[in-house]
Amino acid sequence: MQIVKSEIISRFARNSKDTGSSEVQIALLSAKISNLTEHLKANPKDHSSRLGLLKLVSKRKSLLRYMKKNKYDVYISTIKALNIKDRV
Repeated sequence: MQIVKSEIISRFARNSKDTGSSEVQIALLSAKISNLTEHLKANPKDHSSRLGLLKLVSKRKSLLRYMKKNKYDVYISTIKALNIKDRV
């Protein structure tokens, strides 16, 4: 997971030391969401993980809303790179 995380950070970071920008946070949350989705397909009765998934989706949605309002061009490029639908 650490290798995947560093690849995501390097792909979406603004510079070499950037780990906390909105783009990086959204990309990391998207990776976690996809991992949890796969886990829940195999384990449908895992309700605590489902709650965690809903919290992650909510956090990503609020970050996307912020980006859409303040940095629209970066928002468009991020959702295209992550293949996220524009529902915010």
